[in-house]
Amino acid sequence: MSALFSHLRLRGVECRNRVFVSPMCQYSCRDGVPGEWHLVHLGSRAVGGAGLVMAEATAVAPDGRISPDDAGIWNGAQAEAWARVAGFVAAQGAVPAIQLAHAGRKASTAAPWAGHGTVAASAGGWTPVGPSPLAFDEGFPVPRELAGAEVAALPGLFAAAAARAKDAGMRAVELHFAHGYLVHEFLSPLSNRRTDAYGGSFDGRVRLALEIAAAVRRAWPDELPLMARVSATDWAGGGWDLEQTVELARRLKAAGVDFLDCSSGGLVPHAKVPVGPGYQVPFSAAVRARTGLATGAVGMITEPAQAEEIVASGKADAVLLARELLRDPYWPLRAAAALGAEGPWPKQYLRARS
Repeated sequence: MSALFSHLRLRGVECRNRVFVSPMCQYSCRDGVPGEWHLVHLGSRAVGGAGLVMAEATAVAPDGRISPDDAGIWNGAQAEAWARVAGFVAAQGAVPAIQLAHAGRKASTAAPWAGHGTVAASAGGWTPVGPSPLAFDEGFPVPRELAGAEVAALPGLFAAAAARAKDAGMRAVELHFAHGYLVHEFLSPLSNRRTDAYGGSFDGRVRLALEIAAAVRRAWPDELPLMARVSATDWAGGGWDLEQTVELARRLKAAGVDFLDCSSGGLVPHAKVPVGPGYQVPFSAAVRARTGLATGAVGMITEPAQAEEIVASGKADAVLLARELLRDPYWPLRAAAALGAEGPWPKQYLRARS
């Protein structure tokens, strides 16, 4: 029996295997509305056999987009467009999921193929916001510091987005607390210099994350899983680290989070990251062992045997693949064959199975 291709139950949702599609921005929306590209992109990964298919970082407010071309779910038109994607993914036997996000000080930037630079207001950009007026890097704008009342309103934006995701047919939501975006900016002392209730001590810096989790859990059906993605370390001295991640995980679990997607980095531009196969797996293993919370491992997981070992050894409950699934949408079917497991082949493709 393959551990990777065993079912995983999260609350009332059963994933047919433990290969999850990691959220990957496509920079291909208009006014935050996903289109044909998203239907084919995410639909292909469902046809390819993944257990859960996660839509990209989807903004809860217009100024929360990474770029003007990013996805949103702050209005009904966007939710209606996502419903078509969720329906197709579910019809293929995969769990449709969506990541809810706010880009914070890293917002209003160009798509990667357009150079990553800041998008000016004259070109459709806007002034980014953050916990403190600290730019991400040279050449990036200084964000406008959010007022206390604006911070307190953020959980409501995430909760409203979750309600729209439910109506669109999504069966899991993930809160994006990683990669240097807004909530991560509040978590790390390198980017949060506030002196009010949302800054300073560990309790202050994690307050927004916990308030968002609690608000979304109230808006999200009890039978559906709530997930969160964190950067387990900033890879920078004096920043967020694994010990703080473990404590946050305990508190998120108490707030109703069911699964922690363990990534790293993204807060500061010149961190020295020891990139290599499975380099982030120790984070998911530590959080799982020390908190009892289900975890996902992500980052340079490319080979079936590697993914199988991660799950079989208890280092994570699932693996999230990103670039490998861009290279090969049918990786789960190939992996199942390599591991001697029964792959979830669509009936239309059965003639190619043997």
